[in-house]
Amino acid sequence: MGALARWFRRSWITRGYDGEGTAPLEAVAWRCFGVALLAACIAATFATHPRPGLEGRRAVVLAAFVGLVAAAIAAHPERSNVPRRQIVLALIGVIIGAGVLGGEQPHGVWIIGPYYVAIVAALKLDRRTAWLMLAATLTPFLAGYLIKGQVIGALGFLSGIVPWFFAMRLLRYVSDQRDELEASREAEARAAAAAERGRLSREMHDVLAHSLSALALQLETTRLLARSRGVDDEVTQAIDRAHHLAASGLDEARRAIATERGDELPGPERIGALADAFAEQSGLPVAVQVKGEPHELAPEARLAFYRTAQEALTNVRRHATAERVQVELNYLPDSTVLVVEDHAIDGAPPPVAVGLTGGGYGLTGMRERAELLGGELLAAPTSSGFRVELRLPAGEP
Repeated sequence: MGALARWFRRSWITRGYDGEGTAPLEAVAWRCFGVALLAACIAATFATHPRPGLEGRRAVVLAAFVGLVAAAIAAHPERSNVPRRQIVLALIGVIIGAGVLGGEQPHGVWIIGPYYVAIVAALKLDRRTAWLMLAATLTPFLAGYLIKGQVIGALGFLSGIVPWFFAMRLLRYVSDQRDELEASREAEARAAAAAERGRLSREMHDVLAHSLSALALQLETTRLLARSRGVDDEVTQAIDRAHHLAASGLDEARRAIATERGDELPGPERIGALADAFAEQSGLPVAVQVKGEPHELAPEARLAFYRTAQEALTNVRRHATAERVQVELNYLPDSTVLVVEDHAIDGAPPPVAVGLTGGGYGLTGMRERAELLGGELLAAPTSSGFRVELRLPAGEP
């Protein structure tokens, strides 16, 4: 009963039906009417002479009625993704079933078949195919009326089906116009979002990138000045590291601007360069190992691997007392795994779980990003350092 109730509440009026929407009251009422009509047709068929059975003419009546109902269901009037060929073949089956049923049980419910074909063809098929199906529906039944000399019956049959066909075609036209309007609105929204990203990119370039560029230039000048004045080597090296950090920040700002403009996002293939830059700036040896056959990753997953490696290496520089770092990227059949692990100097204090519970972005943000992509991020101390592991599914999220 619960499944039946959910079926009644699902939306099927909107195009692109996926079975999850909630139908308006009118759609529920229309479904109830359809179920009641089917029950009435079954009752009328079994109450009309000759009644369905398993012998002779009665067996033909039963087969024709079952075939008509099965073909009507195969047309899937509630679905918008059914191939046109399947709809046409199903409607032809309805015509045949209704024709046989009308010949064997002329006072039965066979007339429902032509009406059904006209309505579904008008709603689901293109104009040319819909008109051909209408002609294929009208021709045999009108011929049957005229052969029997029932001109009034033929006119009544024609005047009943044709208005339904035109009404359903008009409904399809209105639905198409609505879909085009929604597509136009979505395109406008995407264009507005692109324009806003462009504006933000220009602001970032004008403010952040220019400021970092000026800072890097000033630090380079200060470094040269310190060397010319014979300043202590440790001070010069500190200034040199600050210059490298400013230059790296400028590079990252430019990449972020490129990302906002829709350029290619950084991915796992740049982790090696990231590790080389880290080793140069920190003086720590970094071993990078790639296992398995690299496979295509979604853009969000590519960026997640790069940012996680970047954040993990940044935390090593800021908080760890490491003597070496290992980076491993493993392409498995069902997932991709990134591990960044540092190994501390003997006798160093135990590492701190950085960025997991604090208010900053850090590894907390990386964990949230991993969960959004259907994966997980694990970060915890080890016996000799700290380990960060990102695991994402191989399929596109």
